[in-house]
Amino acid sequence: MKSIELIFWLLIGLIFYSYVGYGIVLFLMVHIKRLFNKPTPPIDTVYEPEVTLLIAAYNERDYVERKVRNSRLLNYPREKLKQVWVTDGSDDGTPDLLSVHTDVKVLHQPERRGKIAAITRAIKRIHTPIVVFSDANTDISAQAIRRMVDLFRDPQTGGVAGEKRIVTHKTEDAATAGESIYWKYESTLKRWDAELNSAVGAAGELFAIRTELFQEPEADTLLDDFMIAMRITMKGYAIKYDPEAYAIERASANVTEELKRKVRIAAGGIQSVLRLLPLLNVFKYKLLSFQYISHRVLRWIPAPFALIAVFILNLLMVHENSIYPILLMLQISSYAMAFIGWLTERQKIRVKLAFIPYYFVMMNYAMLKGFVRYFHKTQSVNWERARRQS
Repeated sequence: MKSIELIFWLLIGLIFYSYVGYGIVLFLMVHIKRLFNKPTPPIDTVYEPEVTLLIAAYNERDYVERKVRNSRLLNYPREKLKQVWVTDGSDDGTPDLLSVHTDVKVLHQPERRGKIAAITRAIKRIHTPIVVFSDANTDISAQAIRRMVDLFRDPQTGGVAGEKRIVTHKTEDAATAGESIYWKYESTLKRWDAELNSAVGAAGELFAIRTELFQEPEADTLLDDFMIAMRITMKGYAIKYDPEAYAIERASANVTEELKRKVRIAAGGIQSVLRLLPLLNVFKYKLLSFQYISHRVLRWIPAPFALIAVFILNLLMVHENSIYPILLMLQISSYAMAFIGWLTERQKIRVKLAFIPYYFVMMNYAMLKGFVRYFHKTQSVNWERARRQS
């Protein structure tokens, strides 16, 4: 039984570190670094290279006018900010709506081969030193482009991740609240990761790179933004992060829609880990490997399975020590709250206390489902957009 107890506590430690512990370690490491590194004073000289705002859109007619208008309001010289839309496969009139805007370049072909194929095709037509990726259904903050571009003054900056902010309402449900809390926590980790060394990935809602560093991902890539970012870091460049350069997106319409999105991300996470195996070599990539494993790999692969194993092992050891019945009751209570969250969500009843456990369980269920979907090869490379709140 001693060996089972050891495994049990090791798994508890792994789960805690994956979701909370790494944040604590990262916080301490960043503050130690601040003791030895004084902030550099801002540079007064103007830095305004040409930039391309690249939007890969599939059947986004409802967002075209709003996105074009938002892009024109960005605080960056109009003559230096080019707007390119790639609309492969769109058959809802998106290309036609865009064609009336003379300041927008539209790349369209009838065949739909997936987002990464569309992006790769567009990149070959872009000649500005910096390209900014964004989604059609997001609004970009006015200062975002200027703030992101300014970080490219540093020649070691290969990319800049913006912040994803979720619009919430007073009548938020579990999907809205859970997604919002998750992204606030993720944004904090990204900020600390970037300050310590490099952000580990980027959100496709707002992400900039040096165009010359773009490395074409495999055609069936599921997490294109993550793969593009990490392959840039593997070349020795850093992904910086600016929380004041943000994109605003509405939360998923409900947990079913959020689950659909999470399962795809989970399948893409497994795929990414398998394709970035060299990045697990801490002797070669050092601090970057530590960040990558701690922030991504542990959460994507062992943590969801560890949650199941911990519950089973706890049942086997419930009579071994007085601590185990307590831990079992805590687990049962947490899953009960998650079940209440699921039940009340279906009945359109708001129980805030259940939002976080419900979202947490849903997220780990999505990881397990994504794992199965990836290895059964049933996850399409074509993005099935989750419905968003109006």
